[in-house]
Amino acid sequence: MIKSAYLHIPFCEHICHYCDFNKVFLQGQPVDEYLRMMKREMEMQLAKYPTTGLDTVFVGGGTPTSLDEKQLTFLCEAINETLPFDTKKAEYTFEANPGDLSKEKLEILFHSGVNRLSFGVQSFNDELLKRIGRTHRASEVYETIHLAQEVGFTNISIDLIYGLPGQTMEDFKDTLDKALALQLPHYSSYSLIVEPKTVFYNQMRRGKLNLPPQELEASMYERLMEEMEKHGLHQYEISNFARPGFESRHNLTYWDNVEYYGIGAGAHGYTGGKRVANHGPVKKYITPLTVNELPVLEEHPVPLHEKMEEEMFLGLRKTEGVSLENFKNKFSVEMTEIFGKSLEEESAKGLLTIEGGFVRLTEQGKLLGNEVFQSFLGVVDYE
Repeated sequence: MIKSAYLHIPFCEHICHYCDFNKVFLQGQPVDEYLRMMKREMEMQLAKYPTTGLDTVFVGGGTPTSLDEKQLTFLCEAINETLPFDTKKAEYTFEANPGDLSKEKLEILFHSGVNRLSFGVQSFNDELLKRIGRTHRASEVYETIHLAQEVGFTNISIDLIYGLPGQTMEDFKDTLDKALALQLPHYSSYSLIVEPKTVFYNQMRRGKLNLPPQELEASMYERLMEEMEKHGLHQYEISNFARPGFESRHNLTYWDNVEYYGIGAGAHGYTGGKRVANHGPVKKYITPLTVNELPVLEEHPVPLHEKMEEEMFLGLRKTEGVSLENFKNKFSVEMTEIFGKSLEEESAKGLLTIEGGFVRLTEQGKLLGNEVFQSFLGVVDYE
């Protein structure tokens, strides 16, 4: 039974140099019609894949809070009226940018039952923020978080990026110190990945992108883990840290490899045993919905061997790892029968450990996660 929904708002008032998510400039877009069609898609998806109730709802982007007050109210009402979930029990998250979130918008979210905010902070260095295409400044991070807390939000997360162009260890340490001084219950921190069709990708192709060496990026990650642990924040996933009870329940949906709705332009979902991707361009998303057709660009039925592979490389992102018992219950076969060679080889390298009924990454394995994940791909000879 589906227990989670992701909703995508593709509109942005500016485009960050590293972002490869589906997004468009807000100005001139048919925002109101888009929101009406999102409501229709919610209704159609629920009719096709019924659920008794959701445990998590996550609204991401783009920039969901780039909507004006009236649009934000409409969106929240559409979600609350259409999706079956209890705002007192479910985790209900909105992504937001520091600096563009007024008290009025925060109050709309809070009174609509939103109980978790995720801010894209990325750095506390104003010069670096400018360099990566962010429009907010460090001072606005403090102002926005204070405003959110004043309105009543207690479950607040911020995202940080390391390995940015020209970033030094001293700079990253300063950002970590300032972030941790906020004493928030959740932090996410990711290394920069330069994706095609981004400003950074074009700069890199022209030899104009000054990225830190891999050794420095690895040292930044080690510092990140040390500082989070020192401040009582548990690393429950490769890039995520939380106080007990504040782990992102929605993101755990992905890493637990269970099904979820993906709603909105460019959204990806996992329903009916299929990975589903919606049309990305706003008009291509809207058009089929106007004639009551789902805006599906492509569907991929996930065969058994892929489900097993996904169970491993998604589950190993979690600090607790992948349960041997759950794997057997899910697939009616022992994990060692399917992945024995990979488990043996990665364990011998000191990158994996098997203990207490779980397979998990070692500390060294966390630094070389992608290499470990790769070892579980293309090795299943089982249907």
